Amino acid sequence: MNFAIEDSAEQGAFRAEVRAFLDANVPAGIEHMADPCDMSLEQYQMRRELGRRLGAKGWLYPSMPKQYGGGDLSAEKVAILADEMSRIGLALPPYYDAGGRMGAPTILVWGTEEHKNRFLPPICKGEVRTWQLLTEPGAGSDLAGIKTTAIRDGDVYVVNGQKMYVGSSHGADQSWTIVVTDPKGERHKNLSWLMIPMDLPGITVQPMDLLATGGEGGSGCGVKNAVFFDNVRVPAANLVGGENNGWKVATTHLEVEHGGMGRLADRRAISDFINVCKEKQDGWAIADDPDAREEIVNLYIESEITRLFALRNHWLAHSGQPRSYRSEEHTSELQS
Repeated sequence: MNFAIEDSAEQGAFRAEVRAFLDANVPAGIEHMADPCDMSLEQYQMRRELGRRLGAKGWLYPSMPKQYGGGDLSAEKVAILADEMSRIGLALPPYYDAGGRMGAPTILVWGTEEHKNRFLPPICKGEVRTWQLLTEPGAGSDLAGIKTTAIRDGDVYVVNGQKMYVGSSHGADQSWTIVVTDPKGERHKNLSWLMIPMDLPGITVQPMDLLATGGEGGSGCGVKNAVFFDNVRVPAANLVGGENNGWKVATTHLEVEHGGMGRLADRRAISDFINVCKEKQDGWAIADDPDAREEIVNLYIESEITRLFALRNHWLAHSGQPRSYRSEEHTSELQS
């Protein structure tokens, strides 16, 4: 049984274009550290520059509309981009920007045309990096339990509170967050979705002393921060989706987060692991052991199955189809 996915002629030509671009534009000095919390400022700046070059082609956020700085690419071309980035040990984007990956699609769905024109091009072109600010000391998986407030005062919201486990090293230009805009309102109906410039007075970013959480490039980072807001005055025009409608807006970024795209960029990790197992030390390699070889094969199979399921979920999401575990034939049989 052959599970390989072969490119069509058009897909093959696009893959060749992407590979040639990466060969010409990825700095030779980029390192692929096991723990991104070790990323130096120099390494970060290399990745930001690569991000800007990708953004100039519309490839940094390739599924976003061209008018907002994206590539407006089909699902299969987005997957090819992710695959080719993974081949060289990078992700899209090539630096931590979870805020952009989830915030940009949310603005596209819920933002006004002014919001889209103001916020999306800088994100899609790699000119700004964004963080998502969700978790609080008393609210993690229960997002509706947050306490950070944003109280309207004329043409601004005054923000007070704390967010935790945020971002990575080297800062961010903007952040989006969920805030309480109606402290006396009904749960889930008292929240709003707010875009916050990180250079506003009253914002303090404090690194947290944590064990590294792993991940590479855009998929995670061992460095996390606490962000404190002390009477931060945010323009009211930065509220996206309407006041006290933040819970509905949040469902969009959560859907993006669970869309499966992140698992498309894990191919190099398993490949590097297999190569390590094949390296000989004192004339012997881990892969020489039959039991170890069997486990390595099982690990490879499981990783490929996971990647293929992620590819399927990515395709279903972009084609507007329900994400079901059943085949179309099986579903039709059950319906009949």
